[in-house]
Amino acid sequence: MAIVAMIILGVLIFLFTGQEPLFRRRVPLYTYLRHSAALSTGAPVRLNGILVGNVRKVELSGSNDPARVVRVELSVEQSRLRAIPVDSVAGLGAETVLATKYIDIRKGQSTTTIQAGGELKSEDTSEFEDLVKKGFSVVDSLQATVNRVDRIVNQVELGKGSIGKFLVDDEFYTRLVATVTEMQKVSEAVSSGKGTLGRLLYDESLYNRVLASVDRLEAIIQDVQQGQGTAGKLLRDPALYDDARATIAQFRRLVDDLNAGKGTAGKLLKDETAYRQIQSLLTKIENTIDRVNTGQGTLGQLVVNPQLYDSLTGATTELRSLVKDIRANPKKFLRIKLGLF
Repeated sequence: MAIVAMIILGVLIFLFTGQEPLFRRRVPLYTYLRHSAALSTGAPVRLNGILVGNVRKVELSGSNDPARVVRVELSVEQSRLRAIPVDSVAGLGAETVLATKYIDIRKGQSTTTIQAGGELKSEDTSEFEDLVKKGFSVVDSLQATVNRVDRIVNQVELGKGSIGKFLVDDEFYTRLVATVTEMQKVSEAVSSGKGTLGRLLYDESLYNRVLASVDRLEAIIQDVQQGQGTAGKLLRDPALYDDARATIAQFRRLVDDLNAGKGTAGKLLKDETAYRQIQSLLTKIENTIDRVNTGQGTLGQLVVNPQLYDSLTGATTELRSLVKDIRANPKKFLRIKLGLF
């Protein structure tokens, strides 16, 4: 009984953990790869994603052909051979970059199926090899990140940095507790209606004033909707809308006339003759100002020559004195002499 129980137990263990079923016949197939990409014995063999066997052996082929360096022996269920055409292609696959590799057979289109001991064509694995290398670089980056995180955690545990002080420093904790206590006091003061914020929350008179303001605002809005007042007329009066459209139309006509060169302003904008005349006039004015500044002409002498200015000022003073004397004693200047001959 003990021997039979041990045999049954061994069979069950084999069935549950073994790679090959007891009552399914398997046959070998072969394929060649450039690189094994860490493919291991016992790895799954899938036909378009469906499990059909596993890898029995991975070894060097001894060939100098770069595409046939690694020889892979596949153990495939014999019943599956009729579903594998001879033009099927075997390649490496992986569920993720770092997961266990497997052989993925892509089903061909030939009507002839492969026979036991046959060879499957292999696809180029260079892209897969590059992907695996990138996966290792990702692992290295992840490891470096983990190391940095570990260093940060160590710094925090030692009480360094803001987070470390927050967790370890008693003074910071005391200040935080004091701040929370002050906030509680403020909250109690607000709840009791003290201070500006407390009055805003609990003073009924303020609430009534706000409510009254809202009522007035509603009344204003109603007046505007009914067309009352200036704003109401702006919204409701069609005549004002028509006037606005007429004004805009006139403005557009004026702009069109200016662009067409009509009128004085249009000629100033479009007529080159008027532009040249204005330019000539400005040039003459500039020349005249330059002559005045250099003392040329009577006006230039008046501006530049101080002696002429002084003489003119003296003459004006004397003229004022003469007029003043005439007004004070007109008889002095109005004598009439009569003579008999």
